[in-house]
Amino acid sequence: MHLKNLVLYCKSYQRDFLRLRRLLESIEKYNQDHIPVYISTPENQVDELKKILGSNLNYQWVSDESIVSANPRVSLGVEKSRSGSLSQQAIKSEFWRLGLCENYVCLDSDCVFLKEFKHEDFIAPDGNPYTVIYQNKEFFQLSIDRHHTKAVENLRLEGDTVKSLFGRKGPNYYCPCPPFIWSAKVWRSLDVQFLIPRGVTFWDISTPQHPETLLYLEALLNFQAIPLYPIEQLFRIYYYDWQFYLLRRLGESEDKLKESYLGVIYQSNWDSDLDLGVSRKSWLSRANKKLKTFLRFLQSYI
Repeated sequence: MHLKNLVLYCKSYQRDFLRLRRLLESIEKYNQDHIPVYISTPENQVDELKKILGSNLNYQWVSDESIVSANPRVSLGVEKSRSGSLSQQAIKSEFWRLGLCENYVCLDSDCVFLKEFKHEDFIAPDGNPYTVIYQNKEFFQLSIDRHHTKAVENLRLEGDTVKSLFGRKGPNYYCPCPPFIWSAKVWRSLDVQFLIPRGVTFWDISTPQHPETLLYLEALLNFQAIPLYPIEQLFRIYYYDWQFYLLRRLGESEDKLKESYLGVIYQSNWDSDLDLGVSRKSWLSRANKKLKTFLRFLQSYI
């Protein structure tokens, strides 16, 4: 089978299917080079996926289970023994094993494209992918200015932890949110040069302390499977509601974002309007969350 140079890929699950539909609609609108789109979900959710997405959107579906089973050193069903977030980051990182592409733009369901995009936005003239890699100073400073230092401490700790896993010295680099432009060569170098010699798999080292984004960057920096062509974040990411409210109050809008970004992410951990299904949280918990959100909105004026 001929490998595609580039595909778009999103690992999703039932709660995010309305967000996924919004993402696919934006891809339909702006995908100038008709880059193929792949979606993966658990096998038992594919019927609901088709029901929500309808028949007018272009994508190819693969099962999460097929991605897991593509690694012969992993036990079948391992994804059911991990938390949803850990399973998701491992499945996203193992998509390359299906042998469908050399590179993939890994998206989350809460991504939305805002303007036209092409192959050349992700792939350099020599055929190698760009790498989103930066020190995240703007967000760190904004968090400190607004007294949200815990977010900075957590990201710095993650960077230090993963960097020490590979024995690298120097500054921390980040790509904390999608889209990620990932090369199969980099993931393969991590497997061959780091995981296999230690008798472990990606599922073993993928932990809350070792996020997949940093594992990819450190593998690239250490094993240099591809040239490093650094670019900044492709999408504007609103990590938290306080950040969204503050930047919107300062005049930011989707139209203005198009000058610098291909799209935007309203992270589902705070933007729950498109959650599919009934919330499992109690009414008291939901009311408390709404109150905190409103207070953070008011705080943006201080």
